[in-house]
Order: sequence, then C-alpha cells, then structure tokens
Amino acid sequence: MEYVTQIFSLLSLSARTRRGFGWLLVGLLVLTSILFAVGERWAKSKAASGASVEAQQLAAANALLFDSELEKFRLLPVVLADHPDVTAMLSAGNGSDVVNDRLYRLAQKTTAAAIYVLRPDGTTVAASNYGQRTSFVGQNYAFRPYFKDALKFGSAELFALGTVSGRPGLYLARRVGGEQDPLGVIVVKIEFDPLQKAWEKQAGISMVTDLHDVVIISARPEWQFRTLRTLNAKERMDIIKSRQFEGATLRRLPFNAANAQVVIRNQTFSLASQHVGLAGGRIFTLVSTDRTIAAARAEARIVVVIMLFALLCLLVWQFRLFEKAANQALVQRELERMVAERTVDLEAANRQLRIESGERAISEERYRQSREELAQANRLGTLGQVTAGVAHEINQPVAAIRLFAENCRAYLDRDRTENVAESLRQIISLTERIATITAELRGFARRKTPAVAAISLREAIEAALLLVRHRLTATKVAIKWDRQAAEIAVKADRIRLEQVFVNLIQNSLDALEPSKSGTIAMTFKLDESSVVVTFADDGPGMPQAVKKKLFTPFSTGKEQGLGLGLAIVRDIMREFGGDIKLLKGRGAIFELKFIKA
Repeated sequence: MEYVTQIFSLLSLSARTRRGFGWLLVGLLVLTSILFAVGERWAKSKAASGASVEAQQLAAANALLFDSELEKFRLLPVVLADHPDVTAMLSAGNGSDVVNDRLYRLAQKTTAAAIYVLRPDGTTVAASNYGQRTSFVGQNYAFRPYFKDALKFGSAELFALGTVSGRPGLYLARRVGGEQDPLGVIVVKIEFDPLQKAWEKQAGISMVTDLHDVVIISARPEWQFRTLRTLNAKERMDIIKSRQFEGATLRRLPFNAANAQVVIRNQTFSLASQHVGLAGGRIFTLVSTDRTIAAARAEARIVVVIMLFALLCLLVWQFRLFEKAANQALVQRELERMVAERTVDLEAANRQLRIESGERAISEERYRQSREELAQANRLGTLGQVTAGVAHEINQPVAAIRLFAENCRAYLDRDRTENVAESLRQIISLTERIATITAELRGFARRKTPAVAAISLREAIEAALLLVRHRLTATKVAIKWDRQAAEIAVKADRIRLEQVFVNLIQNSLDALEPSKSGTIAMTFKLDESSVVVTFADDGPGMPQAVKKKLFTPFSTGKEQGLGLGLAIVRDIMREFGGDIKLLKGRGAIFELKFIKA
C-alpha cells in the first residue's frame, strides 16, 4: 500500500514538471519571435549601410570615368582655335574643303561626334559631317547659348539635343580670334553613348545632371531628360529659347534626390552623389538594398539559430535532470542502499556533464564571435585595398599628364603647334592608360584573368620610364640598362607589366630621395624557358622588420606609404606564371622571373 502511494505521488510530480516545461516551450516560442524580429531589424540596418558605402564608391568611380572622358576632349577646341587653316578660312569668310576634310579625319581619330566652325553671325562654314545628309554646313546656331557665351567669354559648354541630328551630347565651344574682333567659334560635340552603355551593365544605377537638375546621362534611358525637381517658369523658358531639350517633357523623377534612401516601385535604394567636372553637374548613384539585405538576413538568422540551439540544448539537459530526479524518487525507498552505493558515481557523472555542457556553450560562442570578426575584417580589408590601390596606381600617369599639359601650354606660347599635337596624343594615351589601370586594379581585387600575350620587355620598361620621367629629371639618379639585351618577349599583360616596373622604379627613387643621386640598374638573363630580370639600386636598403613582411599588403617602411606596391607586384608576377623575390646585397635587389614567350 505504501509503494502504491509513492507511485501516485511521483506521477503527480511528473505532471507538474510537464506543465512547467509547457510554459517553458511557450516562453521559447516568444523569445524566438523576438530574436527573429531583432535580427530582421539589424539585417535591414546593415544592408542599408552596405548599400550606402557601395553607392558612394560607385559614384566616385563613375565620376572619375566621366571627368576623364571630358578632359580627353576639352583641349581639342583650344588647339583648333589657333590652327592657321581655321583662322584663314574664317578671315576669308568662306568654307574650305581642306578644313572640312581635316575636321572629318580629326573627328574619326578622336571619336568626337562632330566638329564644326561658325562665323560671328552663327552660320556654320565647315564641319566634320560636311559630306552627310545631316551636315551642319549652312546651319545657323546663333540662338545656342554656347555660341553666345563663347563669343562673349572665350569658351562655353552646354549639354543639349542636336537640332539636326536629334542626338544628345555635350557641346564644347571656343572663340577664334580676340574679344574685340572675333573671327568665329569652333565647336566640338561629344556623345556619351559608350559610357552610358557601360553604366547600364553595372549593378547600381548612375546618372548625371546639369545645373538645372535635368538628367542628361542615365543608366536607365527612360530617366534621361527628366528632372530631380520641378523647374520654375524662367528655367523652362530659357530651355525652350535655346532649344536645349527640344521635344523632351522634362517630367520630374518619382523620388527626392535629397534623401539618403529612396523608394522606387516598392524597392529601396541607397543614394549617393558627387560633383563632376561639368558646370553645375553632379553624378548620382542608386544601389538597391535587396542584394545586401539577403546576406545580412542570412547572417542574422544563423546567429539566432545558434542561440536557440544552445538554449534548446540547455532546456533538454534540464529536462533530463528533472526526469532523472523523478526516476530517483520513484525507486528511492526500495533501492536506497543501491542509490547510496552509486551516489559517488552519479555525482561525478553530473559534474562531468555540467563541465562538458559549459565548455560546449563557450566553444559555440567563440566560434560565432570568430566568424563574425573574420567576416568584418575581410570586408574592411577588401574595401581598403581597392580604394588605396586606385589612388596608388594612377598617381604616375596623372603626373605625366600634368607634365604634358604644361608642355602644351609652353608650346602654345611659342606657337609650336606641331609639338602640341604630339603632347596631346601622349595625354590621350595616358588617360586611356588610367582607365585601363583602374580596370586592372578592379580585376586585381576580383582576381580576373589578365590578357597574357607575348610582350617586349624593352617596350614595357621604356613606357614605365616615361611615366616616371618627371621624377628622374628632378634628380641625378642614373638608369643603367641594355636596351638591346632587353629585346626579349615574355608572357605578360602589357599594362600590368608596366605597373611592375613603375612600382619598382618609384620605390627605388623614394629610397634614393635623400641624396637626390644614385643608380638604378637592370640586367637580363635568358635560358630555354624563362627570363630573369635583376632590378637593383644602391640606396640604403630595407630595414629587417620590413623584409619579414615585405610582400604583405599594407606593410610599409615609408611614412606616407600605403604598403600596396610590392604586394600588387607579386600578385601580378604570379598571374604571369612567374614570381619576384628579394635578394641579399647592398641596397635593394629584386629578382623577377618570367616565362619566355
């Protein structure tokens, strides 16, 4: 009878225990809902932040491309305004087949949409499209603001729709002759179709606006010639008089560009803007948060699942403890002596179980924290490497462009136009190189396969020396190398091979900077399958601490250095199938190994 009473007492305790665990399950469901709601909010915040950074980077990169395209053409009307054939034709007041043909060939070579010459009354007397049905010859453009402003101020720029071709473009105008007795105006029209098509392939949306906030270039063609705000009556009247956007409705876009985030057709975008080298012009970029929110949402859910799993394990463990206590109570009186004998073993097992459960919870928490820290470090490292790499790699071509531009000014002062054309060709080549280097640096960050082919070492070294010539001429550093010995073809990419030698030469010049003198020597060794180039300078060499992590990104011994140059050089060499290493000796000595072409 006593045994039956004990059983019923234990069953009653088990029922209470089950009710307790039922409430625990309800609490677990409520906690799960709260955790997922908090995780969703965090994921949206993180996605918005990531999209904002991506939009800012895209705006900076596309602004650089747009400004580069503008600068490629801005010197063209300046040079043509002083051309003797143009001035002679305008002085005579009649058209010239020679000028027409010259403008046609120049437009073909520079990819300008049109180049034409206007008399002081606005009538076109010569044009690059003189042989086409839509020729500008004989058309009068006195109503255009760029013509009026060029006569008055010497130069002007205007983005507008062509009255003959109907195609949009930027008009660069330059007065020919003096302010008091102008001979006419030279106009160069640029169309941005290739740039717009390139933007259409990007993940974000980019567009450029003019001083009236009218969209003139857009990755979405349907947004072109729409506005960011409502134009006032005077602005609309000025546009109508100048026939700037003839036929365009100039309707307002369905979002406020002053906000950091905008919603378009139930889709959220992060918006960033930056000024460009066009009077009153700005570039806007929109990046959808949908792509970034998916990754952030997955990360938040993983964290929530891990936390819930740990809590569930704890509850299961507690449930087992309660069940074990109930079972012990069930047989307590009948098996009192057996329980007493096994008490020591059970207590030890319980202690070990608690220790193992605690260690497992700690290990899971450390794993979660390590994974989050690694992901954060990887994102920040990639962002820093790409941003710093662009500034580091285009510095030399920009300096060379400045040198050639200064030469152009000097040549123009001396009326040596034949030298100006050569300098302009160099500038065009260098601007194309900047675009190529920028694309190559993005490829380096994404590990794109380079266009490896047979490249002459001599040509690559001469191109690299051209980029740093302004620094060499400012010092007494001597470059010693045998051009004939360097007439070797290796498997490489032309632009990346130039980057290798530019980085090495720049580093040597920095090392020799205190003395302003020294020697940089290059020797070449050829065997059946490889080519070895030894690059050395007689500078102070590298500190031992720098040598240990020489090719590690962001490791540098220079105060203003970014520590990316040699890391990029090694990556480039390995993509070629070769390698680079530091040799022992006086100064800095590098051995570059290439595959023979």
